[in-house]
Amino acid sequence: MDDELLRGLVPATISALCRRGADFASVEDAVQDALIKALESWPDSPPNDPLAWLITASWRRFLDQVRATDARRSRELRVTEQPEFSTPTGTDESLQLYFLCANPKLTNSSAVALTLRAVGGLTTKQIADAYLVPEATMAQRISRAKRQLRDTRLDSPGDLATVLRVLYLVFNEGYGGSIDLSAEAIRLTRQLASLTTEPEVRGLLALMLLHHARRASRTDSSGRLVPLRAQDRSRWDTELIVEGIAILQHALAADRLGEYQAQAAIAALHADAQRVEETDWVQIVSWYDELLAITNSPVVQLNRAIALGEADGARVGLAALAAVDPTVPRHTAAAAYLHEKAGDLAESAALYTEAAHKATNTKERDHLLREGARLHEVL
Repeated sequence: MDDELLRGLVPATISALCRRGADFASVEDAVQDALIKALESWPDSPPNDPLAWLITASWRRFLDQVRATDARRSRELRVTEQPEFSTPTGTDESLQLYFLCANPKLTNSSAVALTLRAVGGLTTKQIADAYLVPEATMAQRISRAKRQLRDTRLDSPGDLATVLRVLYLVFNEGYGGSIDLSAEAIRLTRQLASLTTEPEVRGLLALMLLHHARRASRTDSSGRLVPLRAQDRSRWDTELIVEGIAILQHALAADRLGEYQAQAAIAALHADAQRVEETDWVQIVSWYDELLAITNSPVVQLNRAIALGEADGARVGLAALAAVDPTVPRHTAAAAYLHEKAGDLAESAALYTEAAHKATNTKERDHLLREGARLHEVL
């Protein structure tokens, strides 16, 4: 059985039941129960029409829930217990399901978890495994999110920027447990790109593909972090790079630049360089200028300062970095790199050690400590 195909049926199933008057929270629970039943029974007895099977099984489970709690709606549900379901054509409903799960009422973690369940079709256990938390903890998080959305309808206006932010949060979680969240985010973003012509969706998809193409080279055989400038570029996935650049070009042709398109353009310039020395830093700085105009983000300011250091020299980069809020994450690490590039080895070594103490994960901390130790050896 194709698990990805099965998960892809979940949004259409939820949308079909919601259109028939059922509330989202109850429907989502019913679909999850039906999904588990499908995973158990389909390998031995696959249905002729998987979507119709999942809709029917979910609807029956929903009706069982209604009977068990004696909580029938005051309005009459528009279908009978065993309806003849037609396959939903509803790309609009599927798109609204993205919007519903990325509702601004929800915290980032709740929106991500609900998106993975309702749009991605993952079980609570799979999501919990991916985030390395107990299943009960994840179940509570999802239940809380659904309670917050109890009175929200699928026809409510959605915010595409919020949807894209949630998908990017999923992508950046990377790999955990039995589910590769980066790959799952790419799958969901591909699906979203098929539902809308907005260029920022394609910009995000291109960005994900270009980042994912470098995945194999980001750590060495010992699991240690390898910075971009030191990565083995022969390990980059050229097919993903070619696809990402083509999608980006399609997005840019719409002439409605957004932050994900600008980020993807920067990633494409890195991917286009066969050697680090061939990187077009002047163009990268120009794209950071575009990105800064869109976001006014201090993180973008910091990355632009590093790019300036590569394009125009370390002292220029340090001058730009001085204008960035020093509390911005990785500010000290950026200063350490630029001071090393400028030849200030003692200052750089001290800053690498300081940056290591501020690091938020073990791999980054260990990398910064190694960089500091490397410089101390030559002083």
